[in-house]
Amino acid sequence: MKHTLARHLKTINPKSSGRNHSGKITVRHQGGRQKRYLRHIDWKRSVSLTAKVVAIEYDPNRTTDIALLSYVNGHKDYILAPKGLKVGDIVSSSETSEIKVGNCLPLKNIPIGVEVHNLEITPGKGAQMVRSAGNYALVQSKEETVVLIKLPSGEIRSFNPLCKATVGTLGNEHHKEEILGKAGRARHMGRRPEVRGVAQDPRSHAHGGGEGRSGIGLKSPKSVYGKRVMGVRTRNRKKYSNLLIIKRRAGK
Repeated sequence: MKHTLARHLKTINPKSSGRNHSGKITVRHQGGRQKRYLRHIDWKRSVSLTAKVVAIEYDPNRTTDIALLSYVNGHKDYILAPKGLKVGDIVSSSETSEIKVGNCLPLKNIPIGVEVHNLEITPGKGAQMVRSAGNYALVQSKEETVVLIKLPSGEIRSFNPLCKATVGTLGNEHHKEEILGKAGRARHMGRRPEVRGVAQDPRSHAHGGGEGRSGIGLKSPKSVYGKRVMGVRTRNRKKYSNLLIIKRRAGK
């Protein structure tokens, strides 16, 4: 659904086609994307006024739909549309907001067992986690200085009680079941064809070469650059969030 009032919230989404400033390909299999507009999403929800949902729109840059809000002072902005949010609903963002789908509150004021999305990692920085279609996190427990959240991956992580989150589960939960239907649609999305490594020559890929269907001929799969891609941990051992993780995701 299109809405003319939100024109000022849309800007051209620039293309890179996987190339750097000198025109060299640095990310393979990208290019040919259709022209798109980037919608401005209010990740911080810093306007502490009530707002009315004017429209629910499709966003080509995201897996979930977006909702256009119109605040009582005339300000307009987009947010990610949670499941169950409808045109005409009233939402707000404050410490005293009601526990209702679409409302944004600090974690310290959200009861245990409530489903949330758009999680902040640093208070005031804006939502950084749980932003894709059908996802939600669960407020698991509260302590004096931290709030424990169970993330969609099964990981349990501690958050600052002042970090904001939005109540509800993100909509469009069947996105992962969508079938593109034809190769041309993938090209419109900016995905160029991917050629199997074993079908290439040995100069182009570590899996290449050999007579006939010879397989990869290696003990383990490797990337085009010759690096192992399975069974190797790639997470930074000194990452800032290591201290915040209470329990790693299932099976790790």
